[in-house]
Amino acid sequence: MRITVLGGCGAWPAAGQACSGYLVEHDGFHVLVDPGYATLPRLLDLMPAERVDAVLVSHGHPDHCSDLNPLLRARALGDAPPAALPVHAPPGALDAVLALDNARMLAGSLTLHDLEPGTPREIGPFRLDAFALPHHVPNAGLRLTAGGRVVAYTGDTGPSADLVTLAAGADLLVAEATYPLRVPAEDAPYLSSALDAGRTAAAAGVARLLLTHLWPGTPPEPALAAAAESYDGDLDVATAGLTTEV
Repeated sequence: MRITVLGGCGAWPAAGQACSGYLVEHDGFHVLVDPGYATLPRLLDLMPAERVDAVLVSHGHPDHCSDLNPLLRARALGDAPPAALPVHAPPGALDAVLALDNARMLAGSLTLHDLEPGTPREIGPFRLDAFALPHHVPNAGLRLTAGGRVVAYTGDTGPSADLVTLAAGADLLVAEATYPLRVPAEDAPYLSSALDAGRTAAAAGVARLLLTHLWPGTPPEPALAAAAESYDGDLDVATAGLTTEV
């Protein structure tokens, strides 16, 4: 599998950056995970919109799904609109972003599938397992398996025993790490720190940890140092353009 980071900012895109967005490829099949703010232009630098084969959305906050709207526009309003795009998300997560346009304009541009934790599904060459993880809104942790390799993604999440199950033995864990060491008390049940992400990665035995969703404008070094307190494997921060193969 090849994973390309389109963006990794939490909340809003810092200057020249983008929010959460990841392109996962295997056997010529392209899955877009979390099309957050400002991710579409970066995706279009890599491929035309019609080459996206499926979209996965962890949750309905706009920094994780807003650019689904221009992606659908780019497909529906082109000279030769492609087949409907399969989009997988928690129930109701995309109501707001899909309401941005008149339904007639995007009619036939997508097929919406509710993510069901505990029920694996096949998406092209990938097996997808979803996990219900705690956040301010329903959030699905995503585990993609293909070619004997595993990529796990937390979305945004607070503490949960299911995080270790989600990430168990993964070749790559993409983990929310909004704060380096401590999540403010009011958000502690719903968000994670880089220190938390490192502990999860160590407990799950992952081969590589990619920290994402850092607060815009914060340097990566404190997050990397916090995660390294408990995780001694390959470690990096998600920045636009970063590509890795597992």
